[in-house]
Amino acid sequence: MKSDLKKSAGLLVYFSFSLLSCVPLYPHLSLCFLTAVVGAGIGGSAAAHFLQQLFGPRVQIDVYEKGTVGGRLATITVNKQHYESGGASFNSFSLHMQDFVKLLGLKQRREVAGKSAIFGGEQLILEETDWYLLNLFRVWWHYGISFLRLQMWVEEVMEKFMRVYKYQAHGYAFSGVEELLYSVGEYTFINMTQRSVADCLLEVGVTQRFIDEVITALLRASYGQSATMAAFAGAMSLAGIQGNLWAVEGGNKLVCSGLLKLTKASVIHARVTSVALHNTEDRALYQVWYEKDDKMHSDFYDIVVIATPLYVGSDSNITFDGFQPPFEEFVGSFQSTVTSLVHGYLNSSYFGFPDPKLFPFASILSTDAPNVFFSALDNMCPVNISATFRRKQPQEAAIWRVLSSQPLERPQLKSLFRSYYSVQTAHWQAYPQYGSRMATPLFALHDQLFYLNALEWVASSAEISAVAAKNVALLAYNRWYQDLDKIDQKDLIHKIKTEL
Repeated sequence: MKSDLKKSAGLLVYFSFSLLSCVPLYPHLSLCFLTAVVGAGIGGSAAAHFLQQLFGPRVQIDVYEKGTVGGRLATITVNKQHYESGGASFNSFSLHMQDFVKLLGLKQRREVAGKSAIFGGEQLILEETDWYLLNLFRVWWHYGISFLRLQMWVEEVMEKFMRVYKYQAHGYAFSGVEELLYSVGEYTFINMTQRSVADCLLEVGVTQRFIDEVITALLRASYGQSATMAAFAGAMSLAGIQGNLWAVEGGNKLVCSGLLKLTKASVIHARVTSVALHNTEDRALYQVWYEKDDKMHSDFYDIVVIATPLYVGSDSNITFDGFQPPFEEFVGSFQSTVTSLVHGYLNSSYFGFPDPKLFPFASILSTDAPNVFFSALDNMCPVNISATFRRKQPQEAAIWRVLSSQPLERPQLKSLFRSYYSVQTAHWQAYPQYGSRMATPLFALHDQLFYLNALEWVASSAEISAVAAKNVALLAYNRWYQDLDKIDQKDLIHKIKTEL
């Protein structure tokens, strides 16, 4: 009885708020509706922005975040300087991220040049030089035309994937990941979620040696995984080699806080525990329960967007009540990544350079040789770079970022560094583990309940999250106004050409 009274009181508060907060301000509009976004990373922040952009002043948005705004876009402070500890850069294909930066008046950070090399466990197996033509010759000498074949494969994949921006610009949305993949790449893309990177590249003529030494090193640096991972996720990662990488001056997380501020969303620092369904006469209503200050609270919403990973054992641990049939459990696991920011002197002799002054590299990638305990090693630049900034020389104490699957032990740190002043770490459940047979979840869990991170199960990056955010916002908008012709349409390339 008390529970029923509490629910009735909550519903009364919800309808009263809708009437009081919207009708006097906008008498020409129907009732406002309330939206909850769970998660304030780039996905949740972008979803709030796109929802406000589509619905205008009729939507009131609450964003729930149990941690800090930015999610996996985060920084660590060392000696009063801030360094990226999560998503460190974007590539030239990141169109939504580029739009956000322009919209918010942010700036792309000045690039500080630095050479790279690949470490095979005992020695460097490929070294970049200052001369572009010499680099091409070295790659050709070691691997033949494998690099060219890789480039053609990635370009073909990205050319098809970029169709999604055109679809979104015309208001089209997809209720599931499989529908989205089919719309841009048909069965080729769907099959790429079921096959490994290695299998697909061998099929187009890339050599096994190139896969083992170069492709694996690139994938370990981005996803912490090998060429046995699913091909679609691998292709999205390898797209970074096709264009210049860039970052946001002041820190990539500024995009998230900037979008939420622009949207005028109400950020509630609390942990969402469950979402319950209540059916009214004409539509669904969702009750979001959350824990704040060691007390349980709840509010009612017309639209709910889950912008945090859902899988058995995840930190989110959100339950869904009152749905018939009940939701199936989200099966999968995440790749654990440890980011260690080490302030110290690099032990260049570990990489075959006894004299540190002769060590020319700012970045070291690694193969998955048995004795390699790190995925990547970078000489980091702070998120704010002055006009006079220069990268630290190898013989100087610098800030190095070490990516690994496990926390670095003292002997491992002693191997990489002659000495060091400090070590700060961030532990991430960074990406799904992309086996060569990946599931393709739904974005639409219920009428107006959406799972933004569904797309993350086939590929993961800040830009992928932004694409998913735009899709979910369009899906909510089209469903709200019953514009069903804009959902899960086939042959969109032909339809859009006809419209134009």
